[in-house]
Amino acid sequence: MGNSKYESDGLLASYAVKVSETLGRKYAEQEHPVRSPFQRDRDRIIHSTAFRRLEYKTQVFIYHEADYYRNRLTHTLEVQQIARTIARILKLNEDLVEAISLAHDIGHTPFGHKGESVLNELLINRGFKGFEHNRHGLRIVDKLERRYPQFPGLNLSFEVREGIIKHNTSYDIPLEEDEFKEFTGYPSPSLEAQVVNLADEIAYTCHDLDDGVKSGIITMDKLKDIPLWRKTENTLHTEGLDEEMKKTVVIRGLINYLVTNLTDESKENIKRSGVKNISDVRKNIPLLSYPDVLENELEQLRMFLEDEMYSHFRVIRMTHKGAMVIKALFSAYVEEPKQLPPHIQERMKKEPLEIVIADYIAGMTDRFALSEHKKLFDPRYPV
Repeated sequence: MGNSKYESDGLLASYAVKVSETLGRKYAEQEHPVRSPFQRDRDRIIHSTAFRRLEYKTQVFIYHEADYYRNRLTHTLEVQQIARTIARILKLNEDLVEAISLAHDIGHTPFGHKGESVLNELLINRGFKGFEHNRHGLRIVDKLERRYPQFPGLNLSFEVREGIIKHNTSYDIPLEEDEFKEFTGYPSPSLEAQVVNLADEIAYTCHDLDDGVKSGIITMDKLKDIPLWRKTENTLHTEGLDEEMKKTVVIRGLINYLVTNLTDESKENIKRSGVKNISDVRKNIPLLSYPDVLENELEQLRMFLEDEMYSHFRVIRMTHKGAMVIKALFSAYVEEPKQLPPHIQERMKKEPLEIVIADYIAGMTDRFALSEHKKLFDPRYPV
């Protein structure tokens, strides 16, 4: 499937995913004469309802805390930007990387990772498999989006769907789906999917740090004790800059430092591995990495964020409120399903009540969930 007219093979490394080698779509379609399958996948994701809702879904701070903090949509765009840079340096398929980047958080619930853990607990307690946002992201693009009369979902290419379900970072542990069992035992997805994994970590580490300082939760004085921050600052000219500008300059330098070291180390890893094609890549261990020293320094920075920001009482209060909202909505819908919109009630004729409710809540933005909570529990609030 696919056609080399979409790409210049000379610009791609032998181990990159080629359009001509794609494993195709679930439902056969006539491909576009100009746009490659991965370009079409990117466009389908951008035009999806789930993608638009990312604008009002929490990254760290709930949307109403302030307009300038990251949300899931701005985070996604930052991941895409970093991932395309890495892919170009490594001569990988940028269109595929872009599509996976734009879809990597599409399965997230309102209120961030706390919303995910609450829905997981609620479903497990009722005898179901649980909830995991990578798996739910695949469910969205395979089934829940309704934009085409010929098939359910978006009918994305296998390689994009693989990147969604196998998205793997410090906070994302992928679970294998039955359809991907043919690759069970293979430790790695495509290098393009691995790029998104690393770009995601770079984006949320650096930009959560940015938002943490902006919020006042993290102080610049504390950052001076972090080796990676201190090392980056010492390579830049920040004398005479005010704190806001110094923070911006150092974080930009940190992103550049991480990307440069990641691509340099990964080139050597790929060379040593001897991989020649995508099949070799999947059979190998993950090949993208930082030098050991930098990985240790980055882990120190992650632990600093965990201790100083993610565990800060203001963040805990916000996420706890989000958890209470989700639990209350779930219980109210289970107790009286007729409170759900008609099109959601219609799905209950074919699927378990709890799964339908979980899908509905997972699809909510923070704003909609808070509004729905008021409609259900505040007698003074219009329904």
